[in-house]
Amino acid sequence: MLTLLLWLILAVLCWPLAVLALILYPIVWLLLLPFRLLGFAIDISFSFVKNLLLLPFRLVGVGR
Repeated sequence: MLTLLLWLILAVLCWPLAVLALILYPIVWLLLLPFRLLGFAIDISFSFVKNLLLLPFRLVGVGR
């Protein structure tokens, strides 16, 4: 909702810039999508390694 409000303010103040932002937003989103997927994969990998290293402590029951 805040993004829409800011875009409307930009449209009133400088409509060519608002139209350019409206056109470029999907292109930038598509260009950044692989980096988001890579970040998600790295986060899952680190979570897996952490859980793998902490598995023996969970089996023994340390920290309960």
